[in-house]
Amino acid sequence: MTVPHLTTALSGPLLSLERQILDAQPTIEHWLRTKWQEHAAPFYASVDLRNAGFKLAPVDTNLFPGGFNNLAPEFMPLCVQAVMVAVEKICPDARGILLVPENHTRNTFYLQNVVTLQAMLRQAGMKVRIGSLNPEVTAPTTLELPSGAKLLVEPIVRNGRRVGLPDFDPCTVLLNNDLSAGIPAILQGIDQPILPPLHGGWATRLKSNHFTAYDEVASEFAKLIDIDPWLINPYFGVCGEINFHERTGEECLARWVDGILGQMREKYQEYGITQDPFVIVKADAGTYGMGIMSVKSADEVVSLNRKQRNKMAVVKEGLEVSHVIVQEGVPTFESVNDAVAEPVVYMIDHFVVGGFYRVHTDRGIDENLNAPGMHFVPLAFESSCSQPDPDGHPNATPNRFYAYGVVARLALLAAALELERTDPAALVAA
Repeated sequence: MTVPHLTTALSGPLLSLERQILDAQPTIEHWLRTKWQEHAAPFYASVDLRNAGFKLAPVDTNLFPGGFNNLAPEFMPLCVQAVMVAVEKICPDARGILLVPENHTRNTFYLQNVVTLQAMLRQAGMKVRIGSLNPEVTAPTTLELPSGAKLLVEPIVRNGRRVGLPDFDPCTVLLNNDLSAGIPAILQGIDQPILPPLHGGWATRLKSNHFTAYDEVASEFAKLIDIDPWLINPYFGVCGEINFHERTGEECLARWVDGILGQMREKYQEYGITQDPFVIVKADAGTYGMGIMSVKSADEVVSLNRKQRNKMAVVKEGLEVSHVIVQEGVPTFESVNDAVAEPVVYMIDHFVVGGFYRVHTDRGIDENLNAPGMHFVPLAFESSCSQPDPDGHPNATPNRFYAYGVVARLALLAAALELERTDPAALVAA
């Protein structure tokens, strides 16, 4: 399996960075193959990318992707093939998978993602049942979706060191729940493999750990193909002493904002970039686009009004924010139907299986697009299904997408390193 050829929102000649990545394709693919021999890829992941023209970088990596329903239907064969490879590593007898979704049973868009995941796993030859952690689900419950699909959700039961359903003993537990509310006791200390592992959930995971690992990956990759690592890597720092309600830690936050902006101004001057730099301040743990703001000066973080502080103070499940990551803002110059857009690349095991654009009509090129009002536009296959061709037409969009697939896989490799280094069992052994 190779990076699929997908259309992108961009047209025109390949930019310098894209050209360098495409020219180094054989070297890159060989390097990635060696890395996957050394490190286990997460079962699945999605990566939010931002293409500024002068820079292409990941800004977030999700280990519990919830948008498989936003992929074009044509991607299903790629997904099924990748699932088969991933499952054979941990459950070769295909006895069954218990798929554990998020608790929000009223979010029909998310539930359609669960339907898609279940269909994908079944087409890969697995028996799949949906086991819920939601305390409100006390008996088998059929959820009917606007699409006409039906989803049977059942309460998880535990028998000794195994979990499943009364008449279903799965070989593997697949989490599509990011564990923001904590690691549930029912899943602790069980014998079945849990994918992704429990320590990959937001109860323990930190974005700063991920981007620390990504910093190492990007540096090695940049040396491999002889580019400035900044071109694929956003600067970042962490402030671990913030309390937005009590207005403590603002000085720490302001120092980091000022420091990152200073580094960016130096790079902008080096590359002749005339745009104003900005940084993104976001919770170090959390998802769903909560606890995020875009700022252009340190003054902005010491003069937040009550509404802004309340927005930053809590994330999903009402968890209070005490650590934030200050990340270089990467503007996007991509648009779909004149609305600002960013590509989201989906991977299963170490394979790129597709993606879509996150689009927001009310946001600017320097703002977070993962916010209410966003919508999704599936990427589609190119009519040609040949490999990205370094000798082909320079404007070919399959060539353009190749760079997206490479940078997304760098983030996936960083996630693999992150999970290895934060594995409680490995830390105890060390």
